[in-house]
Amino acid sequence: MTLRMTPPSSQTYTQILKSTMLMGGSSLVNVALSIIRNKAMAVLLGPEGVGLMGLYGSILDIAQAVAGLGVGSSGVRQIAEAAGTDQAERISRSATVLRRISLVLALLGALLLAALAFPVSNFTFGDYQHAGGIALLSLALFFRLLSAGQTALIQGLRNIADLARINVLGGLFGTAISIPLIYLFGMQAIAPSLVVIAVASILPTWWYSRRICPHPTPMPARQFGREVSALLRLGFVFMASGLLTFGAAYAIRLIVLKEGGVMAAGLYQAAWGLGGLYAGFILQAMGTDFYPRLTAAADNNAECNRLVNEQAEISMLLAGPGLLATLTLAPLMMSLFYSAEFHGAVDLLRWICLGMMLRIISWPMGFIVVAKRTQAIFFWTEVAAAVVHVGLAWLFVSLLGTPGAGMAFFGLYVWHSVLVYVIVRRLTGFHWSAANRRHALLFLPTSGLVFLAFSVLPLWPATVIGSVAVTLTGLYSLRMLVDLLPPESMPAIIRGWIARSA
Repeated sequence: MTLRMTPPSSQTYTQILKSTMLMGGSSLVNVALSIIRNKAMAVLLGPEGVGLMGLYGSILDIAQAVAGLGVGSSGVRQIAEAAGTDQAERISRSATVLRRISLVLALLGALLLAALAFPVSNFTFGDYQHAGGIALLSLALFFRLLSAGQTALIQGLRNIADLARINVLGGLFGTAISIPLIYLFGMQAIAPSLVVIAVASILPTWWYSRRICPHPTPMPARQFGREVSALLRLGFVFMASGLLTFGAAYAIRLIVLKEGGVMAAGLYQAAWGLGGLYAGFILQAMGTDFYPRLTAAADNNAECNRLVNEQAEISMLLAGPGLLATLTLAPLMMSLFYSAEFHGAVDLLRWICLGMMLRIISWPMGFIVVAKRTQAIFFWTEVAAAVVHVGLAWLFVSLLGTPGAGMAFFGLYVWHSVLVYVIVRRLTGFHWSAANRRHALLFLPTSGLVFLAFSVLPLWPATVIGSVAVTLTGLYSLRMLVDLLPPESMPAIIRGWIARSA
């Protein structure tokens, strides 16, 4: 049976853009804070310090994926489903279970990481020199896991404005405290600064989540056990996914570290941070608002397909010009965000931008697999992605040096985009809308052209080509976004521009 797509509505596009702008606005503030923070870290620590911070961050990410048991992600779904019933008692019950299990996991995770500090240090660095720093990261893990539970509660209820405020406040507090620490104590303050950033994240999440179901709902032990079991069953799949994702990132950093030393690890960390900077707010908004909405429509294939196409369209139009600008201005951005010492990461950054373009397109499709509760498919696609990513990185880095890590990321998303499309086609009969095919046929070849220009032409002619591409695609995206939204939602200056250009 052929599934017919529900016609898109300007109201839905307005909702997508509103949530994206709310989260994106907070992300732009964090971008400004990142410029300050990255610049400070680059000047004070150099590539080696940035590389060490990236390795510590990877250890912390893996520990959070394991100790959190996926409860942060499964909690979003449980709360969203409870909210969809409009039953206050069910929402309160789910919130109580989520808070309690998050506290237990935070305590156990912190103790486990502290106990494993010496073997983790030896495995990562080949000695025990960093065991003290890794043990200190257990405090950061504790606060991260508590914050993840509180954030899941807010996200499940789709309180997007609160999430945006949390992003800004967490970034502001973390920057204001971590930079003085690094300035005063140098490399020794890297682990404490990560703890400070984790503490900074929990304060606003506690403040905004405290008003949601503030009084724990009493429930029999049997019922509590059923709620926890449901949370952990789905959470296990998310945990496995997170472990594979962060494990692959950790493995690639180790490959780069073994091949080029801590300096190369710092270049990779800098390029990875910049490559995901602009795309990050699109992807964050996608997970924040789009996932709960898709979950609510999971049983309606036509509605799922419509939501994915609409989300992908907005995401491409917003992210495409920005990623092209990052690709074009890579040397300038590396100097702006870091320093001249990091210019060796420019080629790596451009490869990552190509991969991010494909990631923006493929991510909305991937949420169908999650929303449909097809845990086995979700798990094995994540396993395959991790194997492909690490395998390509091992091959390319050994042959081509640090830029090979960026090539591996691009190769991953060439492969992954095709795989996910085949899977969701079978699950829901998904197909790309005509508009999305048109957008993809603009942004993907244009990205390839600009990348090729920097590969074969001198800097200035290539920069001119890239600048023209950014300008034209930016105007195209603006015009398409204007057409998608109702006129009354447009600022007067844009409505006037439309009238003159019509």
